[in-house]
Amino acid sequence: MDRQEQADHRPPASQPIARRSLLRGIGAGAFAMGAGGIVSACSGGLKGAGPVSKGGTINIGFVTPLTGPLAGFASGDRYVLSKIRATSVYSKGMRIGGKLYKVNIIPMDSQSDPTTAGQVANQLILSNKVDMIVTTSTPETTNPVAVAAQRHATPCLSTVVPWESWYAGLGGNPVNPTQAFQYCTMFFFGLKEFQGCFVPMWNRIPNDHEVACMYPNDTDGTAFREGFEPLIKASGYKVVDGGAYADGTTSYTSMISDFIAHRCQIYSNAPLPPDFNTFWKQAVQQGFKPRLATVAKVLLFPSDAEALTPAPYNIATDSWWGPYLPYTSSLTGESASDLANGYQAATGNEWVQSIGSSYSLFEVAYEAFKSVSDPHDHAEVADALHHVSYSGISGPLNFANGPAPGVGIVKPLGVQWKKTSGGKFPLEMLVVDNSLNPDVKIQAPLEPTFPFK
Repeated sequence: MDRQEQADHRPPASQPIARRSLLRGIGAGAFAMGAGGIVSACSGGLKGAGPVSKGGTINIGFVTPLTGPLAGFASGDRYVLSKIRATSVYSKGMRIGGKLYKVNIIPMDSQSDPTTAGQVANQLILSNKVDMIVTTSTPETTNPVAVAAQRHATPCLSTVVPWESWYAGLGGNPVNPTQAFQYCTMFFFGLKEFQGCFVPMWNRIPNDHEVACMYPNDTDGTAFREGFEPLIKASGYKVVDGGAYADGTTSYTSMISDFIAHRCQIYSNAPLPPDFNTFWKQAVQQGFKPRLATVAKVLLFPSDAEALTPAPYNIATDSWWGPYLPYTSSLTGESASDLANGYQAATGNEWVQSIGSSYSLFEVAYEAFKSVSDPHDHAEVADALHHVSYSGISGPLNFANGPAPGVGIVKPLGVQWKKTSGGKFPLEMLVVDNSLNPDVKIQAPLEPTFPFK
């Protein structure tokens, strides 16, 4: 990495603006997702929309971790893009300011690597000249993309990252979140919502009020240690912190021994999926069997749950989207259930909750573009993103009314992995707590992860 490329990963406040290509191999990060990237515009304009003239092309970059340890997050993104490209506004064009614009979506693979994420973001901005970047799935992907977008004055929308991790990655202070980042917005939830999702489940399982905390020495781990642990204490629980371990650690014996010594009956984490798999196997072998395990960043998808040994029955996590939500697409009117069922029919795989958040990226993008006079005016589009307020497949989102400027909040549900009875898939994610979103029905009883002793 040359000197300029290294600068591209510093927080925005310390970086100079430099518009030159930073990649030697253009296209190295691109991945094929369906036939063709450019979608054709309707030659006669949109039916019923009045006379329009040709307005050129809107380019949207899409950065997601298709490969690497975070690939589970992107497992539904090919399907999502096929759905988005089939909608009217993305297939026939967007009518903006009396002109009809074709839409070109350029997907890129972050490879679950922060350096690669920053590189492909720079490629999209400096070589592909995108009008907006949308990105998803953990700080390892979203933060370097947002940093590049802020530096190069390109509108950017992120999701599936705790807002505190995203905000700190841009150089902001989540404790005093008054700083606005002109070109960057995001929607998801934060540590307060984790508290509102997890603590009600803890309170329903008899326990000794000591929480074993497995938080790594990375962006998410630091956010949980500095932001979530105070919320744990404020909820009447004692924190037993296992220490800021390095990603990729292979032995957790010391941490497990500490949890056992403190007789922790509640467990909380925010690791990379492979690290949790290693920890969980060692924990059960060494006798750490919490009454309720509540996990973040892992066991969010069926493939991860099925790969865990021993099986993750009644391990609880957060759900930001699922077929149980009573919401519909702002682009087509189809329901959350329709989207999930369509994914299963098309792929043969069990639905994944990331299809909802990835779909919403393109809903929000359209909401912003349709409200501007010029989709190529980056400042105008970025301002529009900051003021989006609508309801879609992920429910209501308001970017002007969040905990920090440009942040929209979704309300997560408490879910547990349950063994299916005669179904096509061995495990299913079912709603066991709706404290933050009572509009969603409870599907199954909350049960302890391990039986009481």
